[in-house]
Amino acid sequence: MSPQTDPNFWKNRRVCVTGGAGFLGSFVIEALKQRGASEVYVPTLEEYDLVQPADIQRMYDTARPDIVIHLAALAGGIGANRARPADFFYINLMMGVQLMHEAWKRGVGKFVAIGTVCAYPKFTPIPFREETLWDGYPEETNAPYGLAKKMLLVQAQAYREQYGFNAIYLLPVNLYGPRDNFDLKTSHVIPALIRKYIEAQARGDKEVVLWGDGSPTREFLYAGDAADGILTAAEFYNGSEPVNLGSGQEISIKDLSEMIARLTGFEGKLVWDTSYPNGQPRRALDTSRAANYFGWRAQTSFEEGLKQTIAWYRKTVGSK
Repeated sequence: MSPQTDPNFWKNRRVCVTGGAGFLGSFVIEALKQRGASEVYVPTLEEYDLVQPADIQRMYDTARPDIVIHLAALAGGIGANRARPADFFYINLMMGVQLMHEAWKRGVGKFVAIGTVCAYPKFTPIPFREETLWDGYPEETNAPYGLAKKMLLVQAQAYREQYGFNAIYLLPVNLYGPRDNFDLKTSHVIPALIRKYIEAQARGDKEVVLWGDGSPTREFLYAGDAADGILTAAEFYNGSEPVNLGSGQEISIKDLSEMIARLTGFEGKLVWDTSYPNGQPRRALDTSRAANYFGWRAQTSFEEGLKQTIAWYRKTVGSK
């Protein structure tokens, strides 16, 4: 748990967490319990289609929240974004815009909107600072997704200005951890690599083929740390400016691939298939605003987080 928390903040507050049944959501729900939140409502996909206004209204009728944490998103890696750009745009935009509008109409006390690092321009200077968010177009493969989520920032600022509505906007970097999505068609790079290496090991393969050339850099945040950052912001941050949530550590995909190979024990050759796209050339965040505005920093070291993720996969998925 974050060293900074207000023990009374969550008492008697009703919290609605969209996407609470998902990967990041599972960590947010755990962290809410640790912080003393007793009334937490998680709308499920089976019960609610949060693109439909009637379902959103029905959800709010049931949850009657004081705080909304909007984590729900259609998300995925480069392959998924390229295959379904219209879905990634429409579903994310319509969910977010309508959820926030209805929250304002109902007098919800606070709306915590979760953006994405994909909203940043393709050639943002490193490290990404929040004030550069509008300095160019996002990387093409995930622009529809990034821009749909970026509209939540515009909406949060507009509703604060016109209505005094307390909506905040957070930008987590790429997340990883136990319970991540390990489906090779839709997963992000860390779970994909873990699965590829462990399966290659089991088959006795001498090599693993990887996308691109390994040159892009990324920053990763342990999902437990992201949940901690989101809840710390919910407690202490009431401003209009977007805030990055990251670890502050940049690593190349090549180095990451070698590190995960070492931690999984895969000793074969890594072969780079350069016919596949690299995605954004570099990605690393300036995380000073979170530290300055609400005293938050990531706690989990990268190697420790990877070890926990690999151990979870071996125990839960790899044994099936």
